[in-house]
Amino acid sequence: MKILFQYNWQVREDWYSWCEDVPLEELLKERTGGVGGILHTLFHIADVEWSWIRGMQGKPDFQESFDGYRSLEKVRMLDAKFKPEVQTFVNAWNDSMEHQIMEEHGSVRFTHGEIMRHMIAHEIHHIGQLSVWAREIGREPVTANLIRRGLGVNVG
Repeated sequence: MKILFQYNWQVREDWYSWCEDVPLEELLKERTGGVGGILHTLFHIADVEWSWIRGMQGKPDFQESFDGYRSLEKVRMLDAKFKPEVQTFVNAWNDSMEHQIMEEHGSVRFTHGEIMRHMIAHEIHHIGQLSVWAREIGREPVTANLIRRGLGVNVG
């Protein structure tokens, strides 16, 4: 599970770098599908990841809207602010945490393992949307390839 989080973080960093050469107007443009546009989607990915981690720790959720983060620099800074807490939780993950329960609003219950796998799939889903939008504006998307990212076990 940790390797897939590391993969998502690497791909997200690649998307941030990719965005550096794209006009802000294109990053903010509303697109079909997803939560809005390219930058809003990157904000959403970081927000959702941190929110679930906080929920599993019994801490309050992040309640700010994208309106305060409408630049690449601000989204990156927010992600950098969230990441240490997320990484600490992910790096501490072990099998004993798999079946712990998170209750949401007293009635909805999820296991921590289910939430962790949801977070991985959630980001991969949105990365696919970013790839489609990149092609729509005539740019090559970031590779989603897991191979050659240095995340596997070295073989002899």
